[in-house]
Amino acid sequence: MTTTTKKTPRTAGVLLHPTSLPGPYGIGDLGPTAYGFVDALSSAGQTWWQMLPLGPTGAGDSPYQSPSSFAGNPLLLSPEMMARDGVLSGDDTSHTGFPRDHVEYTGVTDYKDYLIRRAWDFFKAGRAPSLRSAFEEFSQREYAWLDDYALFLALKEKMGGTAWYDWETDLIQRRPETLSRYRDELRDLIARHRFTQFLFSRQWQSLRSYASSKGIKLIGDVPIFVSLDSSDVWANPHLFRLDAKRRPTVVAGVPPDYFALTGQLWGNPHYDWEAMQRDGYAWWVSRLRATLGQVDLVRLDHFRGFAAFWEVPAGEKTAVNGKWVTGPGADLLAALHKGLNGLPLIAEDLGVITPDVDELRTRFGLPGMRVLQFAFGAPDNPFLPHHYERNTVVYTGTHDNDTTIGWFWGLAEHERNHVRRYYPWVGHDISWEMMRIAWSSVGDRAIVPMQDIVRVGTEARMNYPGKPTGNWRWRYTDWQFNSSHVDGLGELTALFSRTR
Repeated sequence: MTTTTKKTPRTAGVLLHPTSLPGPYGIGDLGPTAYGFVDALSSAGQTWWQMLPLGPTGAGDSPYQSPSSFAGNPLLLSPEMMARDGVLSGDDTSHTGFPRDHVEYTGVTDYKDYLIRRAWDFFKAGRAPSLRSAFEEFSQREYAWLDDYALFLALKEKMGGTAWYDWETDLIQRRPETLSRYRDELRDLIARHRFTQFLFSRQWQSLRSYASSKGIKLIGDVPIFVSLDSSDVWANPHLFRLDAKRRPTVVAGVPPDYFALTGQLWGNPHYDWEAMQRDGYAWWVSRLRATLGQVDLVRLDHFRGFAAFWEVPAGEKTAVNGKWVTGPGADLLAALHKGLNGLPLIAEDLGVITPDVDELRTRFGLPGMRVLQFAFGAPDNPFLPHHYERNTVVYTGTHDNDTTIGWFWGLAEHERNHVRRYYPWVGHDISWEMMRIAWSSVGDRAIVPMQDIVRVGTEARMNYPGKPTGNWRWRYTDWQFNSSHVDGLGELTALFSRTR
């Protein structure tokens, strides 16, 4: 199957996870500052707001290790919007003692959990009767994933946070009579978790509708793998490579390279692609359909894993003893194309990309990614702008990179000299100079992380790959982003014909 690529207009946008928005509640949320950010994007002539996965965070507060591929992150709930819906009082939104420039996840999690419990009590007491029918409708519409997810969280709470594969055998094996017994015992807790997801969906869809009214489209993110300790794996063990005790037989990672001599051992369970193929990849279709119910375009993480993936035997301490295994490739993408009536996807094709990965991406007309921070050091580097094709999303950097300022001053001198030879005028305002390079390129879409717009250094880096803690914390403050940034971004966008 070959997909014809239509001519795409030149557009631009900003990469900012909602947790990085400013505000008084310790973490960016879906409240007034998110709407203000949409206004700023619209004023600057932007088309895209790109973000990281929106699911609940997992190990290390990572949005890429979520307990569900379908649920939304409760930490993004806006206290102000909850009060507006009548499930909180004004006094509940007065807590403003959190730091403004970073997220302290432990304190924020405790606070948001307290608010959700309060909101559930308000709702049960009849304080927001207008929400009742909407909640019931949401619970019925999302039943396919919501019922298992709410039960999963309730059981984890009862078990003191223990991973599901360490529960009692009957729960691990999902014996119907055992599940029924716990559903009765944990009825109220299960309902609260459903209600939490209802509130997230309500707030998110309101924000998305507002963004659409302002001409702003949203780019989401789907990790290729899921966390072992997730409702996805617990509820669908037949779709993963597990043994009789529901433990992984093989896990995901990447092989040794220049940057990691023993590779990277991610530990996610691998899919049983043969089992998925038998039902037409229904789980993947449902997963992407759910994400596309939240956003307009999806970045498909680790796209090369669909062509071939690195498989490591479970129990290995490093990724050295793995092997390449052929992935589902065109068979999966054809099923997704049919099930989604198109492929509104961006292929994250970073890293060591082989010809079969390029062939798969181009066969289905998917745009790839080019990151300017990867471009310099060798004249034949495919990330240098003179090698770009139009069907490309160009970034100054991503959430896994240093900020442009931190990157530039961390380069070896010969690499900085290559940047200066390639663009002799750079070095005075490197963040915006690299934005100009991205915006002037032939790539149809250009995206800049918010950190580069507000000219911050390494202290604002979002993630260090391979570092298990201390990531995902950066927030910008009200004073860092102002009208001069909006005006400058708008001028740059108009100059290079990227205004929507």
